[in-house]
Amino acid sequence: MPSPRPVENVWDYPRPPSIEPSDERIVVAMGGVRIAETSTSYRICETSHPPTYYLPVGAFAEGVLRPVPGSTWCEWKGAASYFDVVTPERTIAAGAWTYRTPNDGYRDLVDHVAIYPGKVDRCLLDGEQVQAQEGDFYGGWITSRVTGPFKGAPGTLAW
Repeated sequence: MPSPRPVENVWDYPRPPSIEPSDERIVVAMGGVRIAETSTSYRICETSHPPTYYLPVGAFAEGVLRPVPGSTWCEWKGAASYFDVVTPERTIAAGAWTYRTPNDGYRDLVDHVAIYPGKVDRCLLDGEQVQAQEGDFYGGWITSRVTGPFKGAPGTLAW
């Protein structure tokens, strides 16, 4: 079911990225189990990228997020920490991330977690199945609400 919200072109998104509150209904499932659900999130919108959604940590089922060592650096948001996503059937290594102490301008991301939609079985946004952004680095959510082209596919990293 397509979203009744306006369609956005990712090339109209700003750089540095914006952070926007969202009331879109998000459901994430893995192994036939609903692992997260919320209608209160933030989305990061950056030029050439489909939005990345950050769900409140409380939206995740207990025990689904297991912190793991290591981090990466985002020039805008700061140091990202990772979680394995765990269900009784399987574990997705570093399948989600957070910014525990984000840089100024992104402080609302504290206690919020982003998940790679391509690593779980299903992500729904306002009832629509999400398509994952290509590549193994970005975590953008592609729906009928956004148009590209999108960064992430082979040959697009230098855009």
